[in-house]
Amino acid sequence: MQPTTAAILGGVAGMLISFLVWAAITLSDRERAVEREPEPEVPRGVGDVLAVLRSSGVVLDHSGGVVKSSPAAITYGIVRNGRLIHDEISAMVAQVARDGVIREAQLELSRSGLSNVAYVSARVAPLGAEHVLLLVDDQTQGRRVEETRRDFVANVSHELKTPVGGISLLAEAVMDAKDDPEAVDRFARRMQSEAVRLSSLIKEIVELSRLQGTPVLQDPQLVEIEDVVALALEHLRIEAEAKNITLTDKVAEDLYVRGDEDMLITAVRNLVGNAISYSDANTAVGVGARLQGDTVEIAVTDQGPGIPEHEQTRIFERFYRMDAARSRATGGTGLGLSIVKHICANHGGDIQVWSDGAHGSTFTIRLPVAAESLEAATPQPPTPTAPTPKESRT
Repeated sequence: MQPTTAAILGGVAGMLISFLVWAAITLSDRERAVEREPEPEVPRGVGDVLAVLRSSGVVLDHSGGVVKSSPAAITYGIVRNGRLIHDEISAMVAQVARDGVIREAQLELSRSGLSNVAYVSARVAPLGAEHVLLLVDDQTQGRRVEETRRDFVANVSHELKTPVGGISLLAEAVMDAKDDPEAVDRFARRMQSEAVRLSSLIKEIVELSRLQGTPVLQDPQLVEIEDVVALALEHLRIEAEAKNITLTDKVAEDLYVRGDEDMLITAVRNLVGNAISYSDANTAVGVGARLQGDTVEIAVTDQGPGIPEHEQTRIFERFYRMDAARSRATGGTGLGLSIVKHICANHGGDIQVWSDGAHGSTFTIRLPVAAESLEAATPQPPTPTAPTPKESRT
């Protein structure tokens, strides 16, 4: 029994040794195979350049695999899991890898999970003998700005056409009615009204263009809100009195902001002017200002017809008018609230509107407070007084 057992054990040991030798040889062959496939070399300095690029930069091999990419390429969804995710860009890379000819194209790329598209400029060029360089610039914001400019020009053209056409027709009517003094007087008054409206429109277009071209105030001055409100109301006293509308104001003392006084007066005047125009006679328009935390709030409240909720997000758009017929009757241009919005943005603030949609509205300008207001609001310790010298006893 012992020789038989020894023989069995010897056979098992031999098989185990053979398996271990085979495994060692296999692993060695795999390691040598891996060593025979060196990593593709990227030209020196390319990785450092990609790291600081604002545009999306990607280095690829001729098979389309990503070798290196900039952080922006991953952030903007150009690269995912080591591959390009847009077929249009992949096709450009394959063509350049094939013939070595630099290619450039303007593309509209869909964004994963989003309904909008990104407008990009893609440029692909050979990089050495084994690689291709891809640069992608996102031009979506520039495209939107251009569309806004185009819409603005179209709106301006349309808005100017109405008063100019009206003046032209009235001039013809005056000529035809030259023998009728009453008709001439009536048409002349209407021409004067249209001319005033045209002048107001041109003035506000110029003002809005200036505000859009100056996004940041270059030399802000210390402005007292009490003066801003007082001057804005003074411009509108006659207009309010014509409708028997009472103007009231309640402004906290020592409210200061940093900015342009004339711009802020224009903003408050536009809001109060709108409140007067859209309010019925024998009502009131109120202006209040207060310090709320580190923000100065200027609120204008009217007793007009109110603003429906679905309109409240659009009333600050250029040329947008809730009631076009009433705007024409009041001489509105549709630019007043847009100007207010830009003035607030230029001062680092914003504007909000509240209305129940049925009766009355409140527009609130919010601006960063100046340090002088905070100092005035901080209670100061009483100034110590010298003690009264005691009378000496004789």
